[in-house]
Amino acid sequence: MGQGSNSAAKKRAAPRTGRIMLYVSKRERNRLKRLLRVEMVGGILVMIAAVIGFALANSPASEWYFSLRDTRIGPEALHLNLTLGQWASDGLLAVFFFLVGLELKREFVEGALSRFSTAIVPVVAAAGGVITPALIYLAVNAGRESVHGWAIPTATDIAFAVAVLGLIAPRVPLALRIFLLTLAVVDDFIAIGIIAFFYTNGIQFLPLIAAIVLVGLYALLTRRFAGWYHSRAWAAWLTLLPIGIVVWTLMHASGVHATIAGVLLAFTVPVAMMPRGVDEHDPSDPSTRPHHLAEHFGYRFGPISTGIAVPVFAFFAAGVAIKGSSGFMTDPVTIGIVLGLVLGKPIGIVLTTLALTKWTGAELDPGVKLRELIGVGALAGVGFTVAMLVAELSFDDVATADTARLAVMTGSVIAVVVAALFLVRPRRG
Repeated sequence: MGQGSNSAAKKRAAPRTGRIMLYVSKRERNRLKRLLRVEMVGGILVMIAAVIGFALANSPASEWYFSLRDTRIGPEALHLNLTLGQWASDGLLAVFFFLVGLELKREFVEGALSRFSTAIVPVVAAAGGVITPALIYLAVNAGRESVHGWAIPTATDIAFAVAVLGLIAPRVPLALRIFLLTLAVVDDFIAIGIIAFFYTNGIQFLPLIAAIVLVGLYALLTRRFAGWYHSRAWAAWLTLLPIGIVVWTLMHASGVHATIAGVLLAFTVPVAMMPRGVDEHDPSDPSTRPHHLAEHFGYRFGPISTGIAVPVFAFFAAGVAIKGSSGFMTDPVTIGIVLGLVLGKPIGIVLTTLALTKWTGAELDPGVKLRELIGVGALAGVGFTVAMLVAELSFDDVATADTARLAVMTGSVIAVVVAALFLVRPRRG
């Protein structure tokens, strides 16, 4: 009896590093639940928009659709006479990247990524899920000009993946959903770095420096007047939005992809800040509550990204005509992207996770089974928003870019089927 009690006590006292759910606060867990619901709704909207865009591009209305996508608007003097498709990928996606940046900062400051013990597993898994697809694509396209598209199959679409998970396996453990969400957030962070460092050509330093100066002003305002922006909805629209637009314009002129402006601005927004003159929170006094400005901005601007920015981008990005694509399945670009998404993602994520948990003290949540881990790894192969953007940045040739985008859609659909094989279980009784 005494020996059993001692072993039980040791088991309870043993450190369980790496379990995301173990050290996540109740407030953080509730926030993640809300975020999962939002991402699911957003993913469904993106699916609908993508299907409509693809259908129109392959229908009798295709001429009207492509004419709409290629319509140019904007001032030529500022080098902003862009097509509607370019405005969607360069402009509207900046809003999406702003929200991604807010989520990244919250995770790094007070979420699962703020502690080494809970961050190590999804971070390493995400790295494996980026490196393996890239290596597969490079192996298939070695020695070809198309090798420049190596980053296309490395990206996971967080909204798509969460939406599909909710649709095909609504009863999976919350820990698994949070693992996927955290992994996808890290994946987005890596993708942002890839776009910034590998898809930027001919930097113009004067507009870049001016943009950085304005980002500093943006940071000063959000910190100095955090309470003001938190309590007055119009304040951000009146002061911060104009600065953000100018930063985006300067970033576009600098040669750095304009969506990076959204990330830089988001990183300056404080996550939690005490009201001026208050040192610590008094639960009995609401005026001493910290201003969670990043979370507040996420709620306020999230619907713009979820309901407008990303669906409009998907509507134009998915518009690929399949006529004359007889060699599509044998094209090295197609093979590299599809294999990267369908095989590279799950292999990289699962193997790195298993290796980490075997050789270190890191652990997954006990509610996550190997079968479910493989399913989530496969689901990470659903690449759309960022993968489509990288496809556009990788190839100047329109035909090759269209092949890459069609390959992303094909690989994503196959990845969903593979994920369903591991995650969907028939109901008992």
